[in-house]
Amino acid sequence: MKKSYDLVVIGGGAAGLTAAGVGVSFGAKTMLIEKEKLGGDCTWYGCIPSKVLLNLAKNAKIAGVVPDFAEVRKKLDSIRQEIYEDTDHPDLFRKMGIEVEQGEAVFRDRYTVDIRQPDGTKRLVTSRYFIIATGSRALIPTIRGIDDTPFLTNHTLFDISEKPGRMVIIGAGPIGTEMTQAFQRLGTDVTLVDMQNRILSNDIEEFTSILQEKIEEDGVTCKLGYSIRSVEGDESGVTVTIEKENKTDQIKADKLLVTAGRRANYENLNLDAAGVKVNERGILVNDHCRTSQRNIYAIGDVTALYQFTHMSEHMAKIAVSNALLKIPMKIDHKHVPWCTYTDPELAHVGSSRKDLDERGVKYEVFRFPYSKIDRAVTDGATTGWIHVYAKKWSGKILGADVLGVHAGEMVGYYALAMKNGISLKKFADTIFPYPGYGLGARRAADQWYAKHQSRMVVKWIRRLFGYRGPLPDLSDPGRIV
Repeated sequence: MKKSYDLVVIGGGAAGLTAAGVGVSFGAKTMLIEKEKLGGDCTWYGCIPSKVLLNLAKNAKIAGVVPDFAEVRKKLDSIRQEIYEDTDHPDLFRKMGIEVEQGEAVFRDRYTVDIRQPDGTKRLVTSRYFIIATGSRALIPTIRGIDDTPFLTNHTLFDISEKPGRMVIIGAGPIGTEMTQAFQRLGTDVTLVDMQNRILSNDIEEFTSILQEKIEEDGVTCKLGYSIRSVEGDESGVTVTIEKENKTDQIKADKLLVTAGRRANYENLNLDAAGVKVNERGILVNDHCRTSQRNIYAIGDVTALYQFTHMSEHMAKIAVSNALLKIPMKIDHKHVPWCTYTDPELAHVGSSRKDLDERGVKYEVFRFPYSKIDRAVTDGATTGWIHVYAKKWSGKILGADVLGVHAGEMVGYYALAMKNGISLKKFADTIFPYPGYGLGARRAADQWYAKHQSRMVVKWIRRLFGYRGPLPDLSDPGRIV
């Protein structure tokens, strides 16, 4: 039977919007289904509002003032709406030829969904291919009293009308760490609690310890290595009881923010009817983003593979290309970058040192400090380091960690180099504008030359050409040039 559509995309966040846009550009009759507003978490509850708060908080610290929270909310709402109107509004996608439908999609079988519309009516839709991009929501950990205690998540945090005087944040991952610094600088007394002994446990400890010191300098209280025994309270305030080494402590605050991870949104899709397999984390997909059904793909947070907007967009391109063009593209697992946009930023791409060590890979570490980046010196932003992990002789880049101003952009250079097989030698031979921060990425690559400098070779050059200069002092293996 002829299907109504070539492609139906379920979910209008970053992953779904990209998938629908790519699909219609390939000539496919495309429908996009979203039960709330287009833009998803990134526009309304994640990337955009969090970065607005971080920027306003940084400006407040520089100015030495505590901004009026009503003005903060006004700015936050204005920017969210501006981005929605400019990039996410349904009319923009309708002009592209995409049919946008508001409602909740429920599978009848692998080729059919019911769209449950806001007015209670249903619409049956058939399609050759489906792409599920329903995202994720905040994971609420099992804590005694949590069901009876009011708390915030990223879905409600950016809609509060008054700034809390005191706030407890549970979870020292990227969201928790960013919001800890932002609210502290906006005038809230923040306590950050996590079971891990450090913040950002997926990042290099040498850098997270520096970042933690910076956050604590802002006035944040970090309670790390603590378990949460219980929470209790009402709209007037909450009490969080924590425990470490059999000693308990109580933290009182006006608001509780839970940032303890994410949970995939797939329960309401009726995936059993479509024959799509899942596990406790999310929808199962292969490297082509295909589910257990050949005509159904899943991308973004709902797969629980990566919880980054840029990876959602990447997976969207992979899925649509495989589905519509039959091009066997695969997810690029080797060059995944991420960045926590604190002050300073902390970013990573590729393999970590821990991963390389566990796999027995031979590599060298090439370091360069922000204190030797001239632009960082002029800007008074010298806190930070660049670490690049690469093969000794070939200079093949295996991974990188960056702590400092514009670390997210800096790590992008290394992602580009890794993806395209650019060695540290070629990186070092590339011309970067002075005095930009990008020059620091190149200076880190210069260290490959420094480590391969040989006194014997210099002796040979001096003898061949009759030069009379001194031999280089290579006695310090950790020297930085």
